[in-house]
Amino acid sequence: MLKSQKVLFGIGAAIILLVAAAAFAGPFLYKEYFAPRAESSPTLRANEGVLDGTAAGKPLDPAALVGVWQVSSGSEAGYRVDEVLNGTNVTVTGRTEKVSGTFTVADDGLTLQAADLTVDVASIATDSSSRDAYFRNDALRTSEYPDAKFVLTQPVTVAEAPASGGVLTADVAGDLTIAGVTKPVTASVEVQSDGTTAQIAGSIPITFADFGVTAPNLGFVSVEPQGAVEFQLRAAR
Repeated sequence: MLKSQKVLFGIGAAIILLVAAAAFAGPFLYKEYFAPRAESSPTLRANEGVLDGTAAGKPLDPAALVGVWQVSSGSEAGYRVDEVLNGTNVTVTGRTEKVSGTFTVADDGLTLQAADLTVDVASIATDSSSRDAYFRNDALRTSEYPDAKFVLTQPVTVAEAPASGGVLTADVAGDLTIAGVTKPVTASVEVQSDGTTAQIAGSIPITFADFGVTAPNLGFVSVEPQGAVEFQLRAAR
């Protein structure tokens, strides 16, 4: 073999090795160095974002909690899914601040009697405009079903009013509507209040097929069939 042929052969082999390495290592490198980190799961910490610290720990008067609470600015909701890119798992979160709704506390001050929440699904965004376009146009069909809704179906009662700034946890039953399909779900929720403002954080595990939504599979990238609806809300009297 001529020297020039050997050089060309060596270059060709190196290119093949580089392509093979990229095919195997590319998804890992994308996950570790290029993919934006997923948003943290919604959770509350005592006194965070609600209290100025002076009222923390003081018992709340149940009468102060009675009435209608309105979702206010600073709220957000969205989804969490796992994508598989050539065998590598990548977690993706989409978020929107276009959330509205109300919570109604019964006259005893200890019972969440009603909750009605609406999310503008068409405004949910991730790090990828092409992914967002697929979810809007193909998966969720937002031109026909622009909103997702959650409606409480069973009242939730606590034994006593929490301390100001204390965090309550509860499993909350409701009807979730996505893409025009309504299914019963259970939300894991944390609540914190000072009697005037409140934070509510939680998630709802879902299976896309239950709502007539097909998780995309493009061969090199696919979305797992299960995901979660997530929310971190602020509310005011």
